[in-house]
This record gives sequence, structure tokens and C-alpha cells, in this order.
Amino acid sequence: MRTKSLKKNKINVVTLGCSKNVYDSEVLMGQLKASGKDVTHEAANNEANIVVINTCGFINNAKEESVNTILDYVDRKEQGLVDKIFVTGCLSERYKPDLEAEIPDVDQYFGTTELPLLLKALGADYKHELLGERLTTTPKNYAYLKISEGCDRPCSFCAIPLMRGKHASQPIEKLVKEAENLAKDGVKELILIAQDLTYYGLDLYKKRNLAELLENLVKVEGIEWIRLHYAFPTGFPMDVLELMKREPKICNYIDIPLQHIADNVLKSMRRGTTYAKTTQLLKDFRAAVPGITIRTTLIVGYPGETQEDFEILKNWVKEMRFERLGCFTYSHEENTHAYLLEDDVPADVKQDRANEIMDIQAQISWDLNQEKIGKTFRCIIDRKEGNNFIARTEFDSPDVDNEVLIDASKHYLKTGEFVDIEIYDATEFDLYGTPISK
Repeated sequence: MRTKSLKKNKINVVTLGCSKNVYDSEVLMGQLKASGKDVTHEAANNEANIVVINTCGFINNAKEESVNTILDYVDRKEQGLVDKIFVTGCLSERYKPDLEAEIPDVDQYFGTTELPLLLKALGADYKHELLGERLTTTPKNYAYLKISEGCDRPCSFCAIPLMRGKHASQPIEKLVKEAENLAKDGVKELILIAQDLTYYGLDLYKKRNLAELLENLVKVEGIEWIRLHYAFPTGFPMDVLELMKREPKICNYIDIPLQHIADNVLKSMRRGTTYAKTTQLLKDFRAAVPGITIRTTLIVGYPGETQEDFEILKNWVKEMRFERLGCFTYSHEENTHAYLLEDDVPADVKQDRANEIMDIQAQISWDLNQEKIGKTFRCIIDRKEGNNFIARTEFDSPDVDNEVLIDASKHYLKTGEFVDIEIYDATEFDLYGTPISK
């Protein structure tokens, strides 16, 4: 039997998965700190004796990473390096009974809506007055702002409603207060996240109210960029584009996961749109905001996807020339509508199709980046890494998009500052630049 460690209680929060999980971990850490707890994020060297793992349960790879992380910490517990393990997040929400049976060495499992119970287990009280306050884990200059939780869309392949529940918008005044707090801490860029930004406000205000939220957020002093992530292609509030065009604080950027374009695949996916409608929507975006950057994600290998369907998707990607694009292979998720279908596209075919799409996108990205050479962009400096300062333009989101590399041996820049950078070289996914002195 192992002995308990002699470490003073320190809580390490480990975050897996998407930006929504990052946000949830930050809220948890803010609550713990307010209760006087010693808390850290993804600490190295086993310096904490209590671990909270915030898991992802979206697709197979993410579930596997979450399970492996839990098992790793269970092993550390057996070695006496960790005293207690708590698991929360989407995997725990979705598979709690199975996890309790299969990995009983975890002290307790909690779902996505059980923050007060998790805090109680950690010896902390849930403080309602802390609404909007959290310990950010991102670089100081940007932070995620989760404007709603859950999703009401019926997409056949998606398990998110099982894990996150129905759509629930956060009130405008709460989000503005949260943005003000972040700005006071030095945050200059807000990245708005939700399962579906376009649905914002329907539950609270009986209308799509993203534009009104944005009009309030641009007034927050200190916030200079506002970026939109995860819109949906049906019911998009076009007044948002009008605001984007006239309001310099709103980045000319939108992340709109489209998933596929062949009509029969879209119908089976229950996306509520068609090839013609989606293509027109993108044309409307580009007409309303000239120079807008559109990021999307696609799924290949969905049940019943034929070679013809894939050819339609490939040709469409070539035609649309998305500035940013990611591609995933279909994951057959239990309790989703698509789980009733036969997962009939072989794994190697799925991967080959994903590789083909990304090869096409790499060429598009190369071409678009070559056009940036000789141009100057206002960039934000995120960090120093090795011999370079790493920056981004307003057309690039952290972690997923292009980065601008500046030679740190020749130039000194402050992280978190905005700097005009002239681009002198470019690859498929990186830009190289020189600061322009004013």
C-alpha cells in the first residue's frame, strides 16, 4: 500500500480539448484561488498533489488522449506522487458510469455542469459573486470569452449536445463585465467562442443578438481586437458583417465550420443547408466585408460519402480558396444520429481523403501568403520562442492559423504590444517579417 505524499495541498488543473475547456478550467481556477487554494495549470515535475483533469469527449482521438491522461495520473498516484485525482469535462459527462467502473482509482468524476460539486470536493465554496472572474492560462494579451454554452442544432455526427446540453446564452451585461475585467488584466484581444455564435441571444432576447453584444464589447476600453469563432451556416445574422466592416476593433475574420458541401452528405448530416446556399453565403460574406478571412473545418469519410461526393468537396475547396481550413476524418460516435448508419468508409480511405484536402489547402495557403510579401500588417506579439518573436495579424487566430516570425537577434519587441510588420518571406503556414519603426 502506498504512502500519502507529504506535500502541502496544491491543485494542478490539466486541460484537454478545445478552447471551451480552456475557459472552464480558467473559471475553476478563479474559484479555487478565491477560496484561498494554491492552484496551478498543467504544472511540471509533480509539484502538486491534487490533480483535476478537464477532459474532452468529442471524437475518438480526443477520448483516447483523455483516458491516457487519466491513466497516467492514476499511475503517479500508485507511485505516491499524487494524492487525489478528480476528473471533469466532456468525457466524464458522457461516460461517467463506464469510467467509474473501469478506472476506479480516480477519487471522483464530475460532469460539465457540476462545478459547485467539484469545488466542494476540493474544499472550496462556489462564489456566485465571482461571475466573469477567472485565472487566464493563455498569453496575457488574449483571452477566450465564452458567450453561450450548449447547442440546439441537430447535426447527425455531433455528440456535443449530449455533453454540453441545450443552448444557453450569457447575458450581455455579464459578458461586458467579464471583458472589462480581462482588459484590466492586460488582455487586448477577445476571442468569442460558443458551440454556435449565430444562435446567440435567441433564448434570452428572442432574437439573434450577436451584433448588439459586439456593439457593447467594442466600447470596452483596452480591448483592441474581437475575433469570432464557431459560427453556423444557417440563420447567420448578417448585421454582424455590417458591424465588422465599419468597426475596426472587430477582426475581419470568421470561423465557420461547414463540414461538407455535397448535398446528399449535408442532408444526411442534418445541416439544414445545401451546396447552393452555402456557396452564396460565402460570396455574401466576401461582398459585405472585402478582405475577410474565412476559416472552416471539413469532415471526410462520413457514412455513405462516395468518391463522387468527395470529388465535389475537393473541387469546391479549390473554387472557394478558403484562407484557413482544417480537415478531420469522421468519427463514429455512439448515441448520435449518424451512429445508426454504417461507418462504411475504410479508415485508410478517410485518411487519404483528409490528406488530399490538406494538400490542396497547403497550395492555396502558399499562394495567398506569397501575395502578402511586401505588405505591412498590424500584428500583436504573442511570445518569444527560440530565436524569434511570434506575432499574428488580425487574420490569424492563436494555435490554428499563420504566425509571423520576427528575428529576435535583430529586433527587440514586447509581448502583448501591437507592431507594424512588413512581410519579406512566406511559406504555406508561416510569414516572416521585419518591424517598421514609426
